[in-house]
Amino acid sequence: MELTTGLLLLAVGMIAGGYGTIVGAGGGFIFVPALLLVFHMDPAIAAASGIIIVLINSISGVFGYAKQKRIDYRAGVILAIGAVPGSLLGVWLLHMYSSSYFYVIFATILVALGIFLFANNSPIAIPKKKSKFIDNDDLEGLADRAALTTVQFSTHGQLPVVGLIPLGFLMGVLSSYLGIGGGWLLVPILIYLFKVSTHNATATSIFSLTLYSSVGVVSQMFYSSIDWVTVLWGGIGVIIGSQIGVLLSRKIPGKVIIQMLSILLMVIGFRMYFN
Repeated sequence: MELTTGLLLLAVGMIAGGYGTIVGAGGGFIFVPALLLVFHMDPAIAAASGIIIVLINSISGVFGYAKQKRIDYRAGVILAIGAVPGSLLGVWLLHMYSSSYFYVIFATILVALGIFLFANNSPIAIPKKKSKFIDNDDLEGLADRAALTTVQFSTHGQLPVVGLIPLGFLMGVLSSYLGIGGGWLLVPILIYLFKVSTHNATATSIFSLTLYSSVGVVSQMFYSSIDWVTVLWGGIGVIIGSQIGVLLSRKIPGKVIIQMLSILLMVIGFRMYFN
């Protein structure tokens, strides 16, 4: 690999790691499309290399979020329990069924989710009836400003196991099959269905990614479809980027984080349609 190509992968990794850590999706959902569109890599190899990037990104991000005490470890572990068999199924599907439809499926999911998130978080969206309760992200900001360590950032209490296990299974399948991690779908579900605060959802998503993406990595190693040079350059980039993302996430409002995720999903999705 030429030095210029390696430096480009490093730069892409830094952007993917920073952005992915902020929105709780891991760096794969930027890194894998870049491998497909810029480097013209085979989809199976791109997905296999991408899941390792997701693991590296999530491990690095977990260290930062753990210090901020934003991770719901119980929910993350339960999600991972469901995601383990899902990851194995995703790897099998990738190697049994990988064709041009890969792009269509990928793009459709990304665009649809992006439109939904943008419509619900746009500055010009129809205002909702004001709640008498303080928003979870407002509580987070209040705690950060006043150093109230006893504030509970989330009002959901104990998340239901029945709902988290199948959700984890779906995340595992998508993570291994697409190579981008499942956080881009997990974060909105935690926020909208389980009423978890945005910052807690992103941190918990990164933690669960660490657990179940490791299964996908081991499975991909079995199939020997990983481009290790790409992983080396990209991995260094996502480690640097993820630490920057952790620091920036504390200063970014939850609504802005969701907007960042929605716009990026739509841009990547539309580009995949024209590939």
